[in-house]
Amino acid sequence: MQAAIEVDNLSKQFRLYNEKYTSLKERVVHGGRMPFVPFWALSDVNVDIREGETFGILGRNGSGKSTLLKCIAGILKPTSGEIRVRGSLAAMLELGAGFQQELSGRDNIYLNGTLLGLSHAEIERRFDDIVAFAELEQFIDNQVKYYSSGMYVRLGFAVAVNVEPDVLLVDEVLAVGDAAFQRKCLDHVKRFQREGRTIVVVTHATDTIRQNCDRSMVMNHGRVITIDEPGEAIRAFLADLLGIGTLPGSEGGGIAGNVFSIGTVRCEHGGSGSRPHLYSGESLTVVADLESLGSVPDGMATIAIHDDKGEVVFASDPDDPACRVEVPLGGGTVRFDFPEVPLLDGTYSVSVGVRSLTDTAVFDWKDQVATFEVVNPNRTTGRVRLPLNVSFRQRATGTTGEVPVVSAVTSGDGDAPRDSIW
Repeated sequence: MQAAIEVDNLSKQFRLYNEKYTSLKERVVHGGRMPFVPFWALSDVNVDIREGETFGILGRNGSGKSTLLKCIAGILKPTSGEIRVRGSLAAMLELGAGFQQELSGRDNIYLNGTLLGLSHAEIERRFDDIVAFAELEQFIDNQVKYYSSGMYVRLGFAVAVNVEPDVLLVDEVLAVGDAAFQRKCLDHVKRFQREGRTIVVVTHATDTIRQNCDRSMVMNHGRVITIDEPGEAIRAFLADLLGIGTLPGSEGGGIAGNVFSIGTVRCEHGGSGSRPHLYSGESLTVVADLESLGSVPDGMATIAIHDDKGEVVFASDPDDPACRVEVPLGGGTVRFDFPEVPLLDGTYSVSVGVRSLTDTAVFDWKDQVATFEVVNPNRTTGRVRLPLNVSFRQRATGTTGEVPVVSAVTSGDGDAPRDSIW
């Protein structure tokens, strides 16, 4: 499969000016030149993004993600290197950034559509769809300077996606607007995926990467750290976010992150060996084998549980003293004990990690490395099992009595409910 986007040895330099000459004399004395400090936002970036691929870009603030997308979109000119894009391209970098405040929403649709490469006839044909998607039928002839931020964003997204591009660049815009609009945006992106369009997504949300992307790239200080499948890329991003380094106080100056690893991770429950699932309300233990070439006196074990869509349903408190572990030379086993799992039906995955007490290093992190299945023995629905007692208070003249009706509480040992009306 050929590449939709090819980036070869791309670098981009900005000039940071610490001084500014305001008088004519200063400008003449310095020959019209102002001193600056060169800042390399991108340094030798190389990546090929395949046709039909959804490609994610992760990185902390200032890592060069948005600069890279602007170079691909043609908004910024690279200092060196080459970019090749096959097919039509639309960029959702800063929604509505090109809107003219004094023009109406209608006029801005035609203006932005033209800038994105549509003819007047094409804009005319898609105009009603754009307005309907933005839900601005009543306000389309008002000046956009009177629009709320939500209206502004909806119109910008509607214009961009209705270009129907071969390549779509998305920079954090799916995190804006209300929940209903975000869902509409994601549904539209899903349709683009089904149609085989190439999508490049910049985000800080690891769940977005995990659920939507085929591959992901992690950046820091303008350089590429790794390009990998989503799980491994997220692991690299989290390690970079917290800082890979050494653990102060260990023998020999500390233990480096690459000599500590999490091995086998397994889930155990009361029915292990006799049935593959646990019942809602039953206990669960997650066991992780640790290998270490040095001692880790001040480690913090962390765990997260994800649903079948990859969304986090539980993550341990990273500052909980109960999560502190001391790992000796050679390693050992860490156990995460849940006396009761209140989840309802579903298959869940587990991620585990060990970091330093001071948050300066992530020794290892295994993303969604083990799974367990929960079966709910009664007819409760939803995501979690909550204890419930129901009582009835009768209204009567002169007396008030409390008459219990039904109290349905699931048992903790995995059997059927103790009390049932069915």
